[in-house]
Amino acid sequence: MSEVMEPKEGKEKKTASFIKRFWTGAVLLIVLGTVLYLRGWYFAVTAFIAVTIAIHEELNALMAGGHRPVCWTSYVALGLAVPSMMFYSSLAMIPILTLLCFFVILQVMRRENPDLVDIMVSILPMFSVVLPGMCLIGLLDTEPLNLQAMLLVLVFAVAVGGDTFAYFVGSAVGGPKLCPHISPNKTIAGSIGGLVGSILCAVLVGRLFSLANADFLGYPPLWGDVLVGLFGGVAGQVGDLFASMVKRHCKMKDFGKIFPGHGGMMDRMDSIFFTCIIVYSYRALILALL
Repeated sequence: MSEVMEPKEGKEKKTASFIKRFWTGAVLLIVLGTVLYLRGWYFAVTAFIAVTIAIHEELNALMAGGHRPVCWTSYVALGLAVPSMMFYSSLAMIPILTLLCFFVILQVMRRENPDLVDIMVSILPMFSVVLPGMCLIGLLDTEPLNLQAMLLVLVFAVAVGGDTFAYFVGSAVGGPKLCPHISPNKTIAGSIGGLVGSILCAVLVGRLFSLANADFLGYPPLWGDVLVGLFGGVAGQVGDLFASMVKRHCKMKDFGKIFPGHGGMMDRMDSIFFTCIIVYSYRALILALL
């Protein structure tokens, strides 16, 4: 009897997990749509909170993995960057991160048992979470406002679209694994499907904004949409795998539990963080062409 019931129970559990993920995802999409529509300080404050939580989760994971990271520098970097970038210039991120990296090195070297690995894990959150967070908030410095809106939507469309396509293509096709020692469920077919999805979403967003806004004067070009979709999609997948690598190293399943069925903030933002850097670079290219 137990042999008959186990597959059924497993299927019910999988269905319940999918439903939980679906409704959590739906709520997150509503919140995301709202802050993207409001933008400005509403978006900046929401992004600041999300990045702060992600920093906390990654540092906790690294400490659970047996490391001794310097924690305060990541929070200070973000705290200094937001007002500096909003009121002064996005270039403020360079001296801020550089100076705080020096503080990390100095503090670890002054410990009784200084460890080079502690310097590396202390700097890791600043470049895997804080820097992308700065890029995300830095997009608010873009003018005209229609271009700003397009770039913000691009970040999430490329990352979320890629994740969605990768999941469904990978589930349907299967085949060889992409990085089996890091994430056993990800396949090469799913990765290719994710890249196609990222490109399609980038093209869709770029063309819709170009058609709706005469201010763009023909920009961004179609090839730009394709490139940001391709490189943003690659960056998003690398971010996803990087987060999985950190979790595997620290022997944990999720970074947190604040989103039922999805894990923590870092579990939801991993691909988005890395995509931010590509879209921010794309911003520089567009502004040079306008």
